[in-house]
Amino acid sequence: MPVILHDTLSREKRPLLLKPGREVFGMYCCGPTVYGPAHIGNFRTFTLQDVLRRTLEVAGLKVKHVRNITDVDDKTIRGAQAAGQTLGAFTQGWTDKFHADCRALGLLVPHVEPSAIEHIPQQVAMIQALVDRGHAYVAKDGSVYFKVCSCADYGKLTHLDRSKLETQAKNSAGEANDADEYERESASDFALWKSRKPEDGANFWPSPWGEGRPGWHIECSAMSLAHLGATFDLHGGGIDLCFPHHENEIAQSECATGVKGYAAHWFHNAHLMVDGEKMSKSEGNLYTLLQLEAKGFTANELRYVLIGGHYRGPLNFTLAGMEAARPAIAKLERWADRLLALAGFSRADFAAPSSHEVQTTWGRFAPAWDILQEDLNTPGCLGQIFTVVGENGEVSPHQAREDVCGLAKILHALGIVLFVPKPELGVPAAIADLGARRWAAKQAKDFAAADRLRQELTAAGWTMLDRKDGFDLRPL
Repeated sequence: MPVILHDTLSREKRPLLLKPGREVFGMYCCGPTVYGPAHIGNFRTFTLQDVLRRTLEVAGLKVKHVRNITDVDDKTIRGAQAAGQTLGAFTQGWTDKFHADCRALGLLVPHVEPSAIEHIPQQVAMIQALVDRGHAYVAKDGSVYFKVCSCADYGKLTHLDRSKLETQAKNSAGEANDADEYERESASDFALWKSRKPEDGANFWPSPWGEGRPGWHIECSAMSLAHLGATFDLHGGGIDLCFPHHENEIAQSECATGVKGYAAHWFHNAHLMVDGEKMSKSEGNLYTLLQLEAKGFTANELRYVLIGGHYRGPLNFTLAGMEAARPAIAKLERWADRLLALAGFSRADFAAPSSHEVQTTWGRFAPAWDILQEDLNTPGCLGQIFTVVGENGEVSPHQAREDVCGLAKILHALGIVLFVPKPELGVPAAIADLGARRWAAKQAKDFAAADRLRQELTAAGWTMLDRKDGFDLRPL
């Protein structure tokens, strides 16, 4: 059974299959803009893309995963200048931090990770093709703009009403509309090449139209063309990129190459919320992995939370949800330990087979795998896993071996790792004593004392997470 996934363009669930004559499934994902630390909303997108790649590989497809680095745009240039660094040094530092977070979260390394600056010649060539074909024009200052009205099916990805589109070469202030990003209501001719300005500093490159730099949208089109061709199998990104970025990618790519069907499938995930609110710096609810680790959580626990909601719906992130991840993973570990013993295996044997080795033995986890293949239903898959884990009854050594094989492969697809060494929390003696007294009060059913002691822990900046056999203490 192939993996079935909702396609944004057709608004239908469609199977992900290799096209005739192809041996590799080409997958392009919009990567980070490296001007600061990636936050958990960014990593929800990258983690879900990682689960999709893993699932496709477990299903037997050979995947070519391309994820770009945006290292030149308005944000990176402003950030570098504010930091007093060269653009290259500034973006490399944040790229290194992004890679470290990816490793911690268990994201597979893309097969190709192109940078926008490395592909400026390809972008210039694509812009020239658009000018030659009549889909772009050169402004007086040497900037080049895509002519939206020249693309008959512009808006097909987001199903925009073309009768309401207004092409505008200037913004509301009467200035050239060369921003890398703009609001949904402002469908306009967008910048392909931005002429050199004083505020750009030393960040400019030569072109047939004068010195300048590429616009944001053309970067992904040129990089995907360079590494996957004029058409490829799947394009992914957060729903916020659907318009204008992906809409513009389709238009400029198909107009430049003359080939329709830029991406055969479009995979978009919904936003991440925090405590029911939109995540933003102004709200003070924008978390990074480092901030969560400082609170005592692990990257593995964050990954568990990020895949806990279906990709097509918003995920409401809470610290309570993070607290619930640890006992959930611990429950899987206890169950796996019991099955490993019955099967005659050790923890070292609990490793998934090669990503490209087709799985045939699923044990009682076959329904969980089927659920995951149906529109990447990660919460349904996790629910089915815990249904099996919660079953009582005798298990034969043969059944245990099949179950262990099935669970290992599905957890590999989800990217959840068991038996990770727990970090030392460095709990102060006084806090440990409070925790022990509160645990003893709870066991004695003195709930009033237990509540009072928990309040003391909270006031001291610590939280207590109960298990069946004990408790964990974490800094708030």
